[in-house]
Amino acid sequence: MLAIVVGLASAVTYGVADFLGGLGAKRTAPVVVTALAAVVGLVVLVPAALLVPGRPSVEAFLWGGISGLTGAVAIFLLYAALAIGPMSILSPLTAVLSALVPMTWGLLGGERLPWWGYPALGGVLVAIVLVGFVPEKGAVRPRPRGILYAVASGLLIGAFFILVDQTPSDSGLYPVVGNRAVSGAVLLVVVGVLLVRARGRGAPAFPGLRSAWPIILACGVADAAANVLILTGLRMGDLAVMSVLAALYPAGTIALAAVVLRERIAPVQWVGLGLALTSAAVLAIPA
Repeated sequence: MLAIVVGLASAVTYGVADFLGGLGAKRTAPVVVTALAAVVGLVVLVPAALLVPGRPSVEAFLWGGISGLTGAVAIFLLYAALAIGPMSILSPLTAVLSALVPMTWGLLGGERLPWWGYPALGGVLVAIVLVGFVPEKGAVRPRPRGILYAVASGLLIGAFFILVDQTPSDSGLYPVVGNRAVSGAVLLVVVGVLLVRARGRGAPAFPGLRSAWPIILACGVADAAANVLILTGLRMGDLAVMSVLAALYPAGTIALAAVVLRERIAPVQWVGLGLALTSAAVLAIPA
């Protein structure tokens, strides 16, 4: 039961981080928001890792670092896919693939659920599509390049869950420290390249950054917390279950958008939220 709660909490927290990242991206370049949020997360996680019992090891930092690299590339591809659109199709496609990959990996690796767990997992997958689907008037068919980016992003996010699951169980928070360090370093290099190009053209570099700082700080803390929660959940429960629950992250974003930005939640999304909670409750039934 507790593992299910942690998995849902990670989804909500990822959703909060995405919402804050989206707000920040309205004020300055998305890659800057993502890079600086990763640095903020690293600053938060280093002292936390020293306080939480755990053994630093090569394996912890190796798997954590590879997951950070995978995550950085996945974020780039996700932004690229959503920029091409339509978001109403490509966003749930990415989320479902991010759940299917580790779920399949876990089940093929020998994880077993009670008989009612399998239809419950299917229910969560359907809920991911319904929650992430935002009906658009006159939506066009996705272009092949957009589908390619979305598929690649979903596969890499799924690989992220698998990589985090490989970290030693006694490594505390050190894997997520490695994750944020590598992810932040990769993204800062990209920011540096963009900064040099902007200066070469005589254009202002990342306008709006000053006003976005409070949002970036909050985003970095939320993202760090989400990574800690998914690491904890993977150590408590099965990869197949935790990855599917974490893929419900659009729910947190949608809920905050409704409360803060007064955005309307479509009826199909309410159905998805209800199905997600029902399926999660079924998953929590002990064998």
